[in-house]
Amino acid sequence: MSGRVNEAWKLTNDNVQDKGLLRHILSVGAAMRFYAELLEEDEDYWETIGLLHDFDWEIHPDLDRHPIDGAPILRRNGWDEEIIRIILSHYSAGTGVEREKPVDFALLACDEITGLITAVALVRPSRSVHDVKIKSIRKKFKDSRFAAAVNRDEIIQGAGELGIELWEHVAVVLASMQQIAPELGLEGQPVS
Repeated sequence: MSGRVNEAWKLTNDNVQDKGLLRHILSVGAAMRFYAELLEEDEDYWETIGLLHDFDWEIHPDLDRHPIDGAPILRRNGWDEEIIRIILSHYSAGTGVEREKPVDFALLACDEITGLITAVALVRPSRSVHDVKIKSIRKKFKDSRFAAAVNRDEIIQGAGELGIELWEHVAVVLASMQQIAPELGLEGQPVS
């Protein structure tokens, strides 16, 4: 990890205790890094944004305050205004900050889908993200009761804004999460 990525991960860990939320944040960071590589952008920068995007969720656990009230904390910790703008854009309906750039679109696109992929992995007998197939995600995507908190409309919107077909996008995010399965605690367990 670069210095910037390490700083982002430290700030997140200083503010997040929930292991599920940390897994989500790591997943989004990995997906953002993967997209940066595909789009020939700064991988560390994009991963940093992914690692910071929900750092304040436990402090401000509602959309009336998150991520708006997280912005001053980021400023106090020396994060630049462009990173803050990007993070605010992942909830533009509440912040009024519109998405403008590929990094903005990628953050929205990666945010919710990581939760669905994690949920699919956790119901596999092996509990391994390596055993998750697009077919399984597609089936669970259609079942609004499964991982009900995952906003499917945002997944569709994010992929559309990013300019990638939905299931291609899901495959990219799944691959990024498979690359860091041990860090996510999704490398699996022997099936008895």
